[in-house]
Amino acid sequence: MAKLTTRVSFIEGSLGLLLLALLVRSAQVQLFQGARWSAEAKQARTEHVVLEAPRGALLDRHGTPIALTQETYHVGIAPNELRDPDHDPETIARVLHLPLMKVEDELSRHYAYFAGPFTAGTVQGLRDVRGVHLEPVLNRFYPSPDFARAFIGRAGEGGQKPSGLERTLDTLLAGTPGAAVVLKDRAGREYDSPARRLQSPVPGNDVVLTLDAELQEIAQRSLRLALEKMDADGGDVVMLDPATGEVLAVASERRDGVSRPSAFIDAYEPGSVAKIFTAAALIADHRISLTDRVSGENGKYKMQDRTLVDDHPLPTLNLADAIRVSSNIAMAKFVTRLDHDDEYGMLRDFGLGTPTGIEFPAEASGRLALPKEWSRPTPTSLAIGYEVSVTPLQIAAAYGAIANDGVLLEPTLVREVRAPNGDILYRHQPEPVRRVVSPAVARELRQLLAGVVSSGGTGASAALATFTLAAKTGTSRQVVNGHYKAGAYNASFAALFPADHPQLVVVVKVENPRKGSYFAAETAAPVTRAMLEQALASRTVALDRARLSAVAPAAGVGELEEDPGLAPYVVSWPPAHDTAAPAPPRPVPDVSGRTLRDAVRLLHRRGFHVVIKGWGSVQKTWPAAGVEAAAGSLVTVFGDTPQ
Repeated sequence: MAKLTTRVSFIEGSLGLLLLALLVRSAQVQLFQGARWSAEAKQARTEHVVLEAPRGALLDRHGTPIALTQETYHVGIAPNELRDPDHDPETIARVLHLPLMKVEDELSRHYAYFAGPFTAGTVQGLRDVRGVHLEPVLNRFYPSPDFARAFIGRAGEGGQKPSGLERTLDTLLAGTPGAAVVLKDRAGREYDSPARRLQSPVPGNDVVLTLDAELQEIAQRSLRLALEKMDADGGDVVMLDPATGEVLAVASERRDGVSRPSAFIDAYEPGSVAKIFTAAALIADHRISLTDRVSGENGKYKMQDRTLVDDHPLPTLNLADAIRVSSNIAMAKFVTRLDHDDEYGMLRDFGLGTPTGIEFPAEASGRLALPKEWSRPTPTSLAIGYEVSVTPLQIAAAYGAIANDGVLLEPTLVREVRAPNGDILYRHQPEPVRRVVSPAVARELRQLLAGVVSSGGTGASAALATFTLAAKTGTSRQVVNGHYKAGAYNASFAALFPADHPQLVVVVKVENPRKGSYFAAETAAPVTRAMLEQALASRTVALDRARLSAVAPAAGVGELEEDPGLAPYVVSWPPAHDTAAPAPPRPVPDVSGRTLRDAVRLLHRRGFHVVIKGWGSVQKTWPAAGVEAAAGSLVTVFGDTPQ
């Protein structure tokens, strides 16, 4: 009996000790370790995440979207949380446009997941359905993927760094990320809990670029067609507003399909397009009279270091003749009147050999050697566009100074910066770099350039029927691995439109054309003419029509030969006020299902002006397809994705 009592006492004592230990442990967990265990439990069910900020939009000068941020969604569904398991699957299938059988099969699992991605409009009908968890995803969207791709770049999704303007403007576009606590299910999947958002993300600023979408399309298409026709290695087009420095279009195409911003980063010897800068030094420093003449040497001039040849020899030449027929011999003789410092100073003042300062990463500066580094033939080489390397953008900016009464402006790609609420944070104002020449000298230079496009000039193939152009051709040998490559040339053409009070600087460069002639007069110049004719046919292009009316000559428009890159439908501006019968109405073509780019091109060819609403493929037009409308009337094109 005593042994039984002892055993019971031992058991009771042991239980008492166990209970005491349990109480002590419970007190330890609850009082001293409670916060830690609570945090671990919370961590198992929740997680702090960074909320990505919507990236700001890139727009052209008229508001046409170039790059946008779209919010799409992945959809997760917890079947045990559905209020109406019998009918909710039908709602989910209908809203997500999925087969009901597929939805029911997914809902038979612990957690259903539909990656989509689904647009905000698509998932709107599921926002109030209990058990449906939406996972937002931000995607960078380019409505026209080929639009200035070499310069716009990409936002760098998937861990990649941004490129092009997306990189340069990253601090403006990126916005400020937010923070939130998301809930996790047993499988570790996350879903948003709006009530637990700690800090909302701040969207990035919108940037309005100086690019004109219509001019950009014209430049890209004309250059692409020209390179195919000429079987060229590549080419560039730069269009610039000389009064503001705003770049209106930049196109770069390569034979191998590689997208690279060569207009900004590839320097080359410009050849004769640089002769006008030597002419500027001669006139500004009063080293020449426009009546001074030199011998043309019958087209062949043997110097101490080289022999110069003229393709269009004249018996004697003044400075206007030298520019008009692009005489190497005359320029070599005239440049001897300049000191080295004077010649170098003028080239440097026009911006050669220095970056323009445009908002683009890794812009090439080109090269212009100091006078102390010159050899004996250098002054002559510089006078005819050799021993100096430039980018097409630098040539455009320099010709812009001639158009802008002698003031060199810093070119820009950014017109405005807008806050997410629409407030204007920045608006571009012209940034003068320096006065290169006086207004009087600039006018003389424009007159010299106008002679190039006149009858007998090397740029006559660029002449327009209704406007006078001021321009210069240039054909130079191509340098490969530090040496001139036999039979390889660069053809350049720089133009001011119109010659009086220019509104547009156009620079075209064609690399190594293989088919037909390699001279700029027969390659780059016709491309310039084609682009200007297309620009005049579009009322949306950034040109001051009232000013054009004041300078347009009275000449009529003759029949134009069909040419790749030439707009089949060309509008004379201003409209001729004669008694000719108006063009008869024509049916609006059916462009449904086409890309916006193709639709606009077809409508322009039929003589209509176009306004775009939305993006994507074309859904319909107004007036509708088949309805007759007057030539020059407005057609609104609706994309399948509304704005």
